[in-house]
Amino acid sequence: MIYVAIDTPDLDRARALASAVAPLAGGLKLGLEFFCRNGREGVADLAALGLPLFLDLKLHDIPNTVAKAIAALADLNPAVLTVHAAGGREMMVAAKAAAPPGTKVVAVTVLTSLDRDDLGSIGVADDSAQQVERLAALARDAGLDGIVCSGNELGAARRAWSDGFFVVPGIRPADSAIGDQKRVMTPRAALDAGASILVIGRPVTAAPDPEAALAAITATL
Repeated sequence: MIYVAIDTPDLDRARALASAVAPLAGGLKLGLEFFCRNGREGVADLAALGLPLFLDLKLHDIPNTVAKAIAALADLNPAVLTVHAAGGREMMVAAKAAAPPGTKVVAVTVLTSLDRDDLGSIGVADDSAQQVERLAALARDAGLDGIVCSGNELGAARRAWSDGFFVVPGIRPADSAIGDQKRVMTPRAALDAGASILVIGRPVTAAPDPEAALAAITATL
């Protein structure tokens, strides 16, 4: 299933992109860029298109604050909602307890913009695969529904969580620029490696014809 990342603060642009990809997309991902400008009203506006929504806010705070934030979002009924695994087990337990029954709460492990040097600079001695495996096990034990990880770490994630639900960003077709991502994978390779959801943004939304770009990617699957 492909969720198209609608990463723009412009509501009209977001609505146009969402409408263009609606016939083929499995859902829409709305992140901080969109939410900080348009808030709950913007989310509700795009929800009217009828596609499942992935609210990618990457919540990371003390357990009580994260739980209250998720409770405040509950009436939006997101299909998927993100928190940071680095917030710890107690925070993840609280997040899942506060979420609506139909919402999958998934934990962000290692951002796709980070490489080993970046991890070292923040005190993580292990490589990305080892860190993903550790955080996947923690998210599983906390009762979350799944994790977010690069396609490159799906093998490590599956070692920790053999039947896990894996959301994979950093998806780039073979002929696409990687932009600010450092750990990317093609859609077909990620699906073959065990991805549950592929998150694809700029290769679709920056294309002259987003619907045609999404159709071309879908054809590779």
